[in-house]
Amino acid sequence: MTHTSTKVGVLIGTRGLVMHALRERRAPDASQMLAIAERAEAGGLDSVWVGDSLVSKPRFEPVTALAAIAARTSRVRIGTAVMLPVIRPVVPLAHSLATLDVISNGRVIVGAGVGGGFTPDQKKDYSSAGVVPESRAGRLTEMVQAMKRLWTQDHVTFDGKHIRLDDVTLHPRPIQPGGVPILLGAHHRTGGDAQYRRAARHADGVIGITDSPEQWAEVIARVEDAAAAEGRDPDRLDRVFYLTVNIGRDVPKAAAEADDFLMSYYGVRHWEGRWGPWGPPEAIVERMAAYARAGARHLIVRFASWNQPAQLDAFLSDVVPAFKAMD
Repeated sequence: MTHTSTKVGVLIGTRGLVMHALRERRAPDASQMLAIAERAEAGGLDSVWVGDSLVSKPRFEPVTALAAIAARTSRVRIGTAVMLPVIRPVVPLAHSLATLDVISNGRVIVGAGVGGGFTPDQKKDYSSAGVVPESRAGRLTEMVQAMKRLWTQDHVTFDGKHIRLDDVTLHPRPIQPGGVPILLGAHHRTGGDAQYRRAARHADGVIGITDSPEQWAEVIARVEDAAAAEGRDPDRLDRVFYLTVNIGRDVPKAAAEADDFLMSYYGVRHWEGRWGPWGPPEAIVERMAAYARAGARHLIVRFASWNQPAQLDAFLSDVVPAFKAMD
C-alpha cells in the first residue's frame, strides 16, 4: 500500500474545550470543534474523530458532537476514537448511531474499546452508568453482536450474559449496508488473545493506539490469523492507528507543550515514550509512514497541543503533502 492510498484523519480534542471552560468558569464553546472539522474537510483529509469518556475525563458526548459535525461537513467520514459502548444501554446506542448515520448520509465509523478499569476515576465511568467494570469485555462483545443485528434484522431476540433483547425491531436503519462499521481496539501489551479474537470474529476492523510500528504490525498479524481461523477474509478488515504528535521546529518547546497537554489529560507525560514525536514536520511524516508500512490503512492524528487550529494548519501544509508524496 502506498501512502497516497493511506487515509488520514484528525481527532478533535473536545476534552480540551471542556477543560478550558472549567478553568475559566464559563460554558464550553463548540465553535472551535466545528471550525476544525470544516477546515479538515476543506484541507482534503479523509476523516474527523472525537473521543469518549463519562465523568473521569469530561468532554463532549461523542454522538451529539458528531451530529453537529455531520451538519457542518459533507464528505469526511466521522468517527469515535474510541467510544466506550458499555457505559450506554445497547438499544438507545444503536438507535443514536443509526440516526447519526442517516444524518451524515452514511459517513459514521465507530472505533470502540473495552476501556480502562484500573484507577478509581476509570472505575467511576462504569459505576456512574450502572456497569460493573469487570464485566466490560464480555458486555462489549455482546453489544457489538446485538447492534449489528438491530441494524439489519427485524424482531431481534438476544439472550446473552449481559444483554437480553426480546423481539426488538429498530428504525431508522443505518444507510451503510450491514450497519455502521465497528472497529475494535486491540493492543500489543494489554488484553491478551481475547481482544484479537473479538475483533476478528465480530468487528469490521481493528484500531490501535500507543503501540510502536513493530508492535502494531504484530497486532495486525494476530488479528489476521484469528480472522482466518474464523473463516473470514482478513483483507476485508480495516486497520486504523491513532497517534499523538506535536508539530514544531523548536523541539524542546514542542515537547514541553505536549507534556503539559498529556499531563492535564491523563496525569502522565509522553505515556512511557509510546506517543510522539514532538518535533518538526519531517519527524511526523516519518512516524506516520512507519505505521503505514506496518499495515495501517487509516491514520488518526491527535495534536498534543492546546492550540489545535495552529497544529492543524501545520499538519495540512507541512505534513500531509509530504506524507502523501512518499511511496
